[in-house]
Amino acid sequence: MATTPLAVLDLVPISSGSTAAAALRNSIDLARQAERFGYARYWFAEHHLNPGVAGTSPAVLLALTAAATSTIRIGSGAVQLGHRTPLATVEEFGLVDALHPGRLDLGLGRSGGRAPEPAREPALVGGTAVVDGRTPNGLLIPPKFSFAHLLASPRVAMQKALLEMPGAQPRDYPEQVADILHLLRGTYRSADGEQAHVVPGEGASVQVWILGSSGGVSADVAGANGLRFAANYHVSPGAVLEAAEGYRAAFRPSAELDRPYLSVSADVVVAEDEATARELASGYRHWVRSIRTAEGAIPFPTPAEARARPWTDADRELVADRVDTQFVGTPGRVADQLEQLRDATGADELVLTTITHDHADRVRSYGLIAEEWARRQG
Repeated sequence: MATTPLAVLDLVPISSGSTAAAALRNSIDLARQAERFGYARYWFAEHHLNPGVAGTSPAVLLALTAAATSTIRIGSGAVQLGHRTPLATVEEFGLVDALHPGRLDLGLGRSGGRAPEPAREPALVGGTAVVDGRTPNGLLIPPKFSFAHLLASPRVAMQKALLEMPGAQPRDYPEQVADILHLLRGTYRSADGEQAHVVPGEGASVQVWILGSSGGVSADVAGANGLRFAANYHVSPGAVLEAAEGYRAAFRPSAELDRPYLSVSADVVVAEDEATARELASGYRHWVRSIRTAEGAIPFPTPAEARARPWTDADRELVADRVDTQFVGTPGRVADQLEQLRDATGADELVLTTITHDHADRVRSYGLIAEEWARRQG
């Protein structure tokens, strides 16, 4: 079996009692450690108005991290195009690529207050449907979570108003992606035939990725343009098979790729023993709850703080799909689950996101699973 690379997705989490500055320093340190552990790439997510997340600008974080590392690929997971223009995106990544060529991944997402993608029929993988919430190899595929209540939240409306210029509306996503590709390739033409050449940016040696949580527009755009696609099991586990199959069905070969290339994400916490791993992950359910109630991600609690927080059946139902699909345990157990995820989705690569209260535990988790994965890959 071919080697399956591992990558890191970092939200730059702020721990309770800590600061954004400490979170940023921790993330730069983690990127250095991930490079040493042998991870293939290190991505930063984009989130706004979250008290417990400092990752607001992937391009700025990439500039800082590129200078602190030397070989690991770095990128966005993902830039939110709902409130950005193609030109601004290409210019920012072009600046970083000018000093660190050949290392950047430009991950593009639809987020930013857009309407959710329409639901599709349950996907088939290898011609076999999910039965009783499990794939044939046992991977849990929970019911799909509806984000409608989040998009209707006054807090989300406020965020959208702060991010966008007054009266602005998000452009058509396929058109935005097409413009980015043309600007990078130097083939952009306006409706009047005017050329645009972005310096730095045009000819930048970046890999363009599309990130998506369903088999809708994002998967179609990635496939139609022959781009790499990242499906989010850690965000929408109930739609991961749909996303993977939708991408493959839409794929057309391009100058960049002659076959589909799929990455799949997972939430992971690893420790030397099961009890310790469960303890380290105990704040996760409260953290997810804060996001899904539109409160905004809270600073990640200590295990003691997590135990002291109230918890209801309604809370459990709200976060069940995320908590039940988090991979927590020893290196061997989590590696088994990652293999299960890879085989069920046909992933070419796996992206791990790990959040613990203490930075040392987070680094240790990434180190343990990287060591076990390397041993299995031979």
